[in-house]
Amino acid sequence: MTKRKLEICCFTAHSALRAAQAGAHRIELCDNIAEGGTTPSYATIDYAVRGLQIPVNVIVRPRGGDFLYSDMEYHLIKEDIAQIKKLGANGIVIGFLTPEGEIDVDRTAEVVKLAAPMDITFHRAFDMCINPFIALEQLKKLKINRILTSGGYPNAEKGAHVLAKLVHKANGKIVVMPGSGINDKNLKKLIHLTQANEYHSSAKIYVDGNMQYRNTDVSMSGNAAPSEFRHVSVDTSQIKRMLRILNEN
Repeated sequence: MTKRKLEICCFTAHSALRAAQAGAHRIELCDNIAEGGTTPSYATIDYAVRGLQIPVNVIVRPRGGDFLYSDMEYHLIKEDIAQIKKLGANGIVIGFLTPEGEIDVDRTAEVVKLAAPMDITFHRAFDMCINPFIALEQLKKLKINRILTSGGYPNAEKGAHVLAKLVHKANGKIVVMPGSGINDKNLKKLIHLTQANEYHSSAKIYVDGNMQYRNTDVSMSGNAAPSEFRHVSVDTSQIKRMLRILNEN
């Protein structure tokens, strides 16, 4: 029986360290949780790669928003990949779409060649595709290692019926990794419904900072409810509970 794996999405170097200590099998390293994840700094990548004994896959995304990139943005993506490769990361996490909502096969193929031999995950840009099953076959042919997806739904639990079909059609040629909203409360159900072997979770929590003086009238992000006095981390107890569930099912 294939051992099931848990990937934890981490938005800081400290979170990555905590997730690894809790037993996570792999880290997806990101920055900018408010945008759903963008490319982290080289210092952050270097710290995680050097300091952790588990694989670190780095998201390569120059901005939030859609996955239709300008030529300039695509150039930056390729430059980032070259640097991430030099830093020794296990893999990258990417996603390119056409205006019509299909996989941008040409750009994806170029990046696969540039990144080799790194591991490659196609992220939830997949969930914005017009036809996930056509996209699955395209990514198989492109030799992508895995797809992170919620089945085209807001979260993996709602998309479980599609995820199950994707896992079946992947036929072991590519990993279909459910993600979005996965936690210790629904993981067992998702294992039963999808039969996937890898799962993705942020296990996120917010922790208070140590500032004593707090000007709550100012928000660096412009939000009405300032959050300058807390930051994102990971819930190590939840990670451990999810690992127990994976081992038992």
